Amino acid sequence: MRLRPAVVGCLLSLIACGGVTEPEYALVWADEFEGPAGAPPDPLVWVPDIGTDWGNAQLEYDTDRRTNSALDGAGHLAITARQESYLNRGYTSARLKTLGRQQFRYGRFEARIKMPTGRGLWPAFWLLGANFPSVGWPRSGEIDIMEYRGQEPSIVHGSMHGPGYSGGAALTRKYTLSGGRFDDDFHVFRVDWTPRDVRFYVDDALYHLVAKGDQPGAWVFDHEFFIILNLAVGGGFVGAPDASTRFPQTLLIDWVRVYQEVN
Repeated sequence: MRLRPAVVGCLLSLIACGGVTEPEYALVWADEFEGPAGAPPDPLVWVPDIGTDWGNAQLEYDTDRRTNSALDGAGHLAITARQESYLNRGYTSARLKTLGRQQFRYGRFEARIKMPTGRGLWPAFWLLGANFPSVGWPRSGEIDIMEYRGQEPSIVHGSMHGPGYSGGAALTRKYTLSGGRFDDDFHVFRVDWTPRDVRFYVDDALYHLVAKGDQPGAWVFDHEFFIILNLAVGGGFVGAPDASTRFPQTLLIDWVRVYQEVN
């Protein structure tokens, strides 16, 4: 059954106002990014994706260099995009994943993040199906907990991709911050993913709900997913940087936490 937008709106209102009982969650994994400045993110957890484009026409080369991803010594992971010539690209950055290290089926996923700013910057906190290497995208499923265009500093997007609803046809909504910008301070981005639905939050405010059956293709969200943190430069979602974009630009992650329902 596909839910009409009005029905989804009613569900959002009920949950936000306490009309639907919230499940109880327990912390099952976290990275608080504690350590000395310049240290790498935990290599037992985070695997760097090294390369470029990733199918989105991105302009950066993602590296495993500490100049692109490292702890800052103040309890944060810093992913830094730089304008520099590197392996035939004009920019460098980093893309980190937990594939094969930390994978989860259902749960609450949240991160406290401070954004960069500038046209052509595309940071994201997202989940990708752990079967991606064997089945490809979008059959693996993708949950974009947070995507952001650097030229729209008060707006973030939450989306789901699957067969028949991927790319420009993703199930997506945007959240606009009232009276502020996401590059001014840290904010918490979260999804609650259950066998029944996926709900998207910013600072505990629910703004997007996708119920199972409310998608035009197969529901591909009943297996393990892994976490990705990245800061892209350019690509179809944001376009290229221009003369107004100042480099380097840094995506700061205070922590990432995963909770699962208590039985």
